Amino acid sequence: MNFQLDLIQDKVEFFEADTIRNLEKQIQTQIEINKAILLEVQSVSHQMHVEEGHRFYSAVVHFKMKNNKF
Repeated sequence: MNFQLDLIQDKVEFFEADTIRNLEKQIQTQIEINKAILLEVQSVSHQMHVEEGHRFYSAVVHFKMKNNKF
């Protein structure tokens, strides 16, 4: 029996929220989840958009495999 484990090398996730605090909370939650599969944050890009007086926040987070050698 041949057992092969493929690890995730890169992962890009998109987030959006109505407040910057909610956006931050979403990202932090996902960071903790991704730590379990050996991913760490490579980069974060974020924007704020105003439409009809309401602010909308969005972010793109690039996760990359940690440099641990097995």
